[in-house]
Amino acid sequence: MSNGTGEDTSISGGHLVAKALKAEGVDVVFTLCGGHIIDIYDGCADEGIDIIDVRHEQVAAHAADGYARITGKPGCAVVTAGPGTTDAVTGIANAYRAESPMLLIGGQGALSQHKMGSLQDLPHVDMITPISKFAATVPHTERVADLVSMAFREASAGAPGPAFLEIPRDVLDARVPVERARIPRPGKYRASTRQAGDPAAIERLAELLVRSERPSILLGGQVWTTRATDTAIELVRTLNVPAFMNGAGRGTLPPGDPHHFQLARRHAFTESDLIIIVGTPFDFRMGYGKRLSPEATVVQIDLSYATVGKNRDVDLGIVGDADTVLRGVLQAASGFGDTGAQSRKPWLEELRAVEAKARDKRAALLTSDASPIHPYRLVSEINDFLTEDSIYIGDGGDIVTFSGQVVQPKSPGHWMDPGPLGTLGVGVPFVMAAKYARPDKEVVALFGDGAFSLTGWDFETLVRFDMPFVGIVGNNSSMNQIRYGQIAKYGADRGELGNTLGDVRYSEFAKMLGGYGEEVREASEIGPALRRARESGKPSLINVWIDPDAYAPGTMNQTMYK
Repeated sequence: MSNGTGEDTSISGGHLVAKALKAEGVDVVFTLCGGHIIDIYDGCADEGIDIIDVRHEQVAAHAADGYARITGKPGCAVVTAGPGTTDAVTGIANAYRAESPMLLIGGQGALSQHKMGSLQDLPHVDMITPISKFAATVPHTERVADLVSMAFREASAGAPGPAFLEIPRDVLDARVPVERARIPRPGKYRASTRQAGDPAAIERLAELLVRSERPSILLGGQVWTTRATDTAIELVRTLNVPAFMNGAGRGTLPPGDPHHFQLARRHAFTESDLIIIVGTPFDFRMGYGKRLSPEATVVQIDLSYATVGKNRDVDLGIVGDADTVLRGVLQAASGFGDTGAQSRKPWLEELRAVEAKARDKRAALLTSDASPIHPYRLVSEINDFLTEDSIYIGDGGDIVTFSGQVVQPKSPGHWMDPGPLGTLGVGVPFVMAAKYARPDKEVVALFGDGAFSLTGWDFETLVRFDMPFVGIVGNNSSMNQIRYGQIAKYGADRGELGNTLGDVRYSEFAKMLGGYGEEVREASEIGPALRRARESGKPSLINVWIDPDAYAPGTMNQTMYK
């Protein structure tokens, strides 16, 4: 296809993918190669998009999810057809439950071989539709960039989430005249996604807050998703409201802030007269809403209408962007002569006393010199180790449940965990995403030994791409969260069926792959080992042997074991 001067004016499907990714602002794709998708690589090379190739497609999908969480921009993973796409399904499912915007592009057999039994042919769209916001097949090369932009639009609107496109091999490899291909221009194919919320409802919430004596607010993941951090801080400080944080909302307020609360949540939700839930659903983490006082006025703010009032009645529901809604509430409250901030001082003092009592109750365990090491001592050492520039990643069951009670990120957007799907194995890919997106930040990851095993081979990818981080394995040679449940339900003699692991020295694994590793068996050695890992400048694993018979309170309280 020439313009008469010998110059080729055609473009391939893979190059159209790359142009559409570039228009979206994508600067990296996470991938595992396959014959169906290599033309996308060629296009990315021309467009200046980096390619990070991993050892398992689940890692690629989790990394795209993690990239979105860190940057606020959709991440992208590219995998081949059949098992390449099915390997990535867990990553898509995790992003779906966590409301993380990403695009998975999967290969597919040629359209000309449809239903003929081509290599790796599977009904990908049918499989992924229930766990994505958008899933489609690209039917023609001319439509490649158009459908990529459509997928990104769907992934980013409302409550965000993953999108999926499969591109048949002949569609991807074919060339079409450039003028026939629709290539959306950057910034020209998406509307603003910031929903303002009902003005009357915002005025009503402002009035409720001003008149409340014992309010509390829970800042959930959407506070970070919508980058509402500054507004949330201004609101709680101006109106003197105690704030609790969960998920990606952790770090909104720094530790030590007078409005930052962590351990008094149950007391607050029992005694508050007004409870505001921002950007988190009434799911298992919230006891499906049953943990909130039936006497309290409950307000829920969320990007999705489907989440508001789900599992529990609310007195006021507002669908909208957290930053926009909270900004509106703050402005409306400023119109009242007395916002009630001063009268709420005794309420904050009451909660602070509850916090102190809970902290004192476990103080001995936080400093315990016991051997094997108590998990509370390990997570306390990690908390002390973090700086304002440390992004903390938790990947595991029982050990990460311990850390959720102790570890406090010191800056917004510096806490990453799987989210409500509870997926093990996100740690290494989240490290990959965080270190790529923010190479200036220190990344600290805590793994359960079972969780690390799922995606640990991509530690080599971190070495290959020179992505240093401080990794800690809380090693009890067991899937301990499950072990506790089996003992509780069936007795100690059946407590180790299907959940007991080998005594693996993960430090040697790290060294074998070119990283830094240490074994730690004494509590006094945790801090020095972490500092040596930091100073090594390499991907690292500090293998800490912890007490297999110590369980987190959150593990023991899980209803599935009762």
